[in-house]
Amino acid sequence: MIINVILCIVLVAIIVIVIYMIATYNSLKTLTNKVKEAYSTMDVYLKKRYDLIPNLVEIVKGYAKHESETLENIVKERGYDNLSDNEKLKLNENITGEINKLLLIAESYPELRASENFKNLSENLVKVEDDIASSRKYYNAIIRIYNNKVEMFPSNIFAKLFGYKEKSMFEASDDERKKVSVSLNEKDK
Repeated sequence: MIINVILCIVLVAIIVIVIYMIATYNSLKTLTNKVKEAYSTMDVYLKKRYDLIPNLVEIVKGYAKHESETLENIVKERGYDNLSDNEKLKLNENITGEINKLLLIAESYPELRASENFKNLSENLVKVEDDIASSRKYYNAIIRIYNNKVEMFPSNIFAKLFGYKEKSMFEASDDERKKVSVSLNEKDK
């Protein structure tokens, strides 16, 4: 009789552990897919910005011929689609710094700032930058939820068992943290 009770308790404990293990695995799989979705969304906006930059550079080139070396550095990176996820994020950091340089160059040319094409491209760039910021925020929120699941007890036991590891959040680069100084007053130039 006591053996039957102990057997039932052990059997119930095993069933509970198996159910928890299955639920944890499914939860980790769901979160992994959300991480992929969040990265993919961010990647779409990064690609859109990457494709927009050469057009903006070409317009600025027409006004700032002596700045051609700086402008060439902005568009020299090619082959976005062939890059790994980490390489795309690194390229994004480089492009952010170059965009700041481009906008500073543009500030030196009032006729460029008045150009309809430049205004249009600048507005598109601002919209894409806003979309990137929103997608980064969503990506980091999903990563936080995923990392909590991977790191917190008792789900961390099963996460290790299934090979799930902590993922890095998207962080601002050093260039993005720098203050960009733009002056619209001619006497400040």
